[in-house]
Parts: sequence; C-alpha cells; structure tokens
Amino acid sequence: MAAETNGAPAADAGGKPEVTIETFAALDLRVARVRAARPHPNADKLLLLEVDLGPSGDRQVVAGIAGHYEPEALVGRTIVVVANLKPVRLRGEESRGMLLAASAGEQVVLLTTMESVPPGTPIS
Repeated sequence: MAAETNGAPAADAGGKPEVTIETFAALDLRVARVRAARPHPNADKLLLLEVDLGPSGDRQVVAGIAGHYEPEALVGRTIVVVANLKPVRLRGEESRGMLLAASAGEQVVLLTTMESVPPGTPIS
C-alpha cells in the first residue's frame, strides 16, 4: 500500500506518483516490428513509424526520436510499444501507440527485443 503525505499519493524517486498494480496492468505492452519509417512532414523532431503488431495488424506511431535515429536504421527492428493508448493527432498525423525508450542526457535508446520474438507478443 502506498504511503500518503497530506492526502496525496507518495512519489517515487523520479517525482511521479505511485500507481497500483491494477493501473499498471491496464497498459498493453507489445512487441512491434518497424515496417517503415519516415520523417514527419510538419515536425523536425518526429518520425512516423509503421509498425506490425502481429494479430492486431499494422498501425502508425509518431515518435519524437528524429534527432537520435535515422528512419532507415529503424526498419526491421523489434521494439516495445504501448498498444492500447487512445489515438491522438500529432502535428496532423495520427499516432496509435507509443514506443518505449530510455534517455540519459542526450542519448535516447529504444527498448527492443530479440528479433525472434514475434510481433504482437505481450510483454509481461
């Protein structure tokens, strides 16, 4: 059970509030294979990724990684995405998911899986 301070949930070391296991379990993390990648036509920092989610089909994900990855270097990579986010429009393009990445200073690293893990595999 999370500790509370003045009625507010306790924050972790990163300053974000703790969440319940049920809230975390609501995220649908899946393996996705990047089929295509290209620069966003209206944003220098964004890339448009077409990803294969296996039985869930293909979808577009807009990612703010253009300054860190060349589009052609992403094609064929297996990444981890949040597959059940509500679709949003980013600078005029629909995004139906979010890729997971770690950042340390100027370095951004995508969370990836072994290429043998099929697209659509749940992450648990």
